[in-house]
Amino acid sequence: MNLADKVLAVNNDLPIRTNAPVHSGKVRSVYWLTETDSKRLIEEKGYDVPSDTSLAIMVISDRISAFDCIWSGENNMRGVPGKGAALNAISNHWFKLFKDQGLADSHILDIPHPFVWIVQKAKPVMIEAICRQYITGSMWRAYTKGERDFCGIELPEGLAKDSKLPKLLQTPSTKGILKDIPGVPAVDDVNITRKNIEDNFASFNFKSVEDISLYEKLLTEGFDVISTALAKIDQVFVDTKFEFGYVKDVNGEDKLIYMDEVGTPDSSRIWDGEAYRAGKVVENSKEGFRQLLLNHFPDPDILLNKDRMDEREALARDNELPLSVLMDVSKTYTEIAEKITGQKIILSDNPKAEIIAILREQYQLID
Repeated sequence: MNLADKVLAVNNDLPIRTNAPVHSGKVRSVYWLTETDSKRLIEEKGYDVPSDTSLAIMVISDRISAFDCIWSGENNMRGVPGKGAALNAISNHWFKLFKDQGLADSHILDIPHPFVWIVQKAKPVMIEAICRQYITGSMWRAYTKGERDFCGIELPEGLAKDSKLPKLLQTPSTKGILKDIPGVPAVDDVNITRKNIEDNFASFNFKSVEDISLYEKLLTEGFDVISTALAKIDQVFVDTKFEFGYVKDVNGEDKLIYMDEVGTPDSSRIWDGEAYRAGKVVENSKEGFRQLLLNHFPDPDILLNKDRMDEREALARDNELPLSVLMDVSKTYTEIAEKITGQKIILSDNPKAEIIAILREQYQLID
């Protein structure tokens, strides 16, 4: 079996029993279970949710996206070996730590396979909850152009690239296209202020204005938990994106939870501590892959300029990356996952066949 066979590139074609369309994102696919299967699993597995809760199977892939495109490599490599398992393992680790420390639950009810979560249906808060501890990336680029106001927060003069900010900043942006919100353009991923959220809390799917403070508290506490844990393995937690949503607890009451993924190399910047103290940034996250792409192609503006999206998509479609590039990314993901979790990331010989067998034999979700 060659290396490409160990990569799960297509994850929306599994024969899981469902009567709804499969939702396939850049990395994960979601299969909504039938009402009968949801009720059966809640009873059989003892999930701590109301009996009428809708459940889904969420399957991660090994695909890698950057600059809103999916990238592939030579030798039919349609993803990065070990990436999906590494991302799930890291999220699982942080979600458990959050729960153990009394922060909040996640949407995950069960983990049948390293690539698979069983989740309960959540109503997402329509905010990309971003926390920044260092000035780098898009914030630094804007700062060098003279911008000082970020999401209603005024930054001081004299900051240096990649330096620690005076305090932890929350710089939220929209999740998806939100219409008819005064002062908020109807485009995806646009920066917003706390006042935008307060004045239109229901449009962002908050149940109450008080829950804005709760989300901010969970965002800060979650960031601090991860930052403290990473410091113990000499890694710097630079910035991250969290997502939140509402689920029903066992009594049918709404509760705010962490969802999607947390503290992963896809959703965060993580720097090597020793290198940073020596004045060098070594990325242990997808940002390293993004920088590689910017250096790999002769016209990096294609990747940075949203007005050149057609050219960008052609670039990703028509250029297979060297195998060595994808293997370097694999090393980054698996090594940081192993440092965080203390567990070895094992490459499956055939992840799709394994997933099908487990969901058929142990969960009776495949005919």
